[in-house]
Amino acid sequence: MDRDSLLKLMHEFKEGCLSTEDFLKKINFLPFERISHHCIDHHRFLRKGLPEVIYGAGKTPKDIIEISINVLEKGVPLLVTRVSPKKAKKVISKINYINYKGDARCLHWYNPERVIPENFRGYVSIVTAGSSDKSVAEEAGLTLELIGCPVRKFYDIGVAGLHRLLHNIDEISCSKAVIVIAGMDGVLPSIVSGLLDLPIIAVPTSVGYGANLGGISPLLTMLNSCSPGISVVNIDNGFGAAVTAAYINKK
Repeated sequence: MDRDSLLKLMHEFKEGCLSTEDFLKKINFLPFERISHHCIDHHRFLRKGLPEVIYGAGKTPKDIIEISINVLEKGVPLLVTRVSPKKAKKVISKINYINYKGDARCLHWYNPERVIPENFRGYVSIVTAGSSDKSVAEEAGLTLELIGCPVRKFYDIGVAGLHRLLHNIDEISCSKAVIVIAGMDGVLPSIVSGLLDLPIIAVPTSVGYGANLGGISPLLTMLNSCSPGISVVNIDNGFGAAVTAAYINKK
């Protein structure tokens, strides 16, 4: 339930097009709804401006199908993160209009006719150190798109060839916030932050050889950066970085 849907519902009740009983039935699920062992927060879109998001890892296809159908019945955008191709195929066999973005590992749906309010000041840039960081970047990009936040992507411009970053720095500098994604040594957010007067959301990834330690090495590098203005999210957390960047970009 988003703001426009709630206003429409209230208008229909006020004009007598909706009985008291039907009105109560429709708003009954607003705070949350429990189905089997899942508790779905339908109020999140109205409260936070983004819909309920399903974390797909650890859930069975049956779980995802059950929750997705419930969310989609309410007409709000749907995002299911961390979904394997095998699991996605099973979900799509039951909900054939849902989309799967393999490089983001996400299932998603939104009404193509939706009107997105112009409540963003500009665009968010997503910068990756290497092309191996793409899956995390695409998760972030898809999240921003579903929220309605404009986004521009700059992939594979890490410190191993600093001229690639400098070639794009003018366009990146026009962003309202920058998501910088890096594995390996995790140095890129410090360099981007040192060049720009913008909020930087750093995302460490699990990409790298043994001493990367599954993303712990770049995480510690980013947390210990000497360049101010950097906030760090958890390892591989493209979704969390995108939500933070979207809030920074709001009017």
